[in-house]
Amino acid sequence: MTEDGIVSSLKYLFADFLDEEDTTPPLVPDGLPDGAAPIVSEGIHRLVDYQGVGYARLYVERLQRFIDKDLAPETFREMARLMAERMAYQDAIRIAQLKLAEYRDSNGEIISTDIKQFRLDELVDALPSVLAAPLLKVLDKVGWAARRRISIPFSTASRWSIRRLKIEAWLRRWRMFSIRYGQERVWVERWLHMIARSMVKQPAATTAVVETATMIRGYGDAYRHGLADWHAIIDGLAKPTFDGVLPLADLAGAIAEARAAAMPDSRQVSLKRAIAQIRARATGPTAHVAAE
Repeated sequence: MTEDGIVSSLKYLFADFLDEEDTTPPLVPDGLPDGAAPIVSEGIHRLVDYQGVGYARLYVERLQRFIDKDLAPETFREMARLMAERMAYQDAIRIAQLKLAEYRDSNGEIISTDIKQFRLDELVDALPSVLAAPLLKVLDKVGWAARRRISIPFSTASRWSIRRLKIEAWLRRWRMFSIRYGQERVWVERWLHMIARSMVKQPAATTAVVETATMIRGYGDAYRHGLADWHAIIDGLAKPTFDGVLPLADLAGAIAEARAAAMPDSRQVSLKRAIAQIRARATGPTAHVAAE
């Protein structure tokens, strides 16, 4: 993550938490590629609802780094859409927000209960880091952090359940001090950094790099597996290619091949094998013959 990215994230974190007087949502920035304005506008409104005005401003500031750069309009639009989705990552707070919104939008006519199962460590990750860090150490020692599952009902079936949803949704104020928020902030900045590097080093692969964001979805084990697979592909293929260490001519094809091999496996056996094979082809004797 760049120093500018850290400063920007911290600035908007504290601005949102301290509840600045200026609560006006940011405007859609000028100079957007064709067709991007509605997507960016939707992203701004989503992130205001998700976390607040300051968080939406961070979204706009991140997008502005790519305006007037050599990025195809369709790729910019996809980046804007996926960034808004990723910044509004799914946690228990978000699920409570969405359940309340569903209830309010229906004028109380939709009464339902959804039971979601979370890993214990991801619930702790949502706490302020000053509390979460020591608690995670204890849970790791007893082996509960990743193995324990907690079922949480999100319900609008009674006054008490609606009140509980409101309390859970209110906790968004603390979200930006959580371990999870810090991890997501770093991930978005690294993803954007890889996009920027691809634009310079392998322009043909930029769309594929943008679309790697779709690997990371939801919560629980699926989220953890997707995140681990993303890092494996970036660290094993994209970054060494951009660094000039791996002579990979078709990075987009390599990413597609690796993604096809990814399975819901915490050991990443199939994915690691595919990455190793791609790297071997790129550096083996036949690669040198083809280059000549």
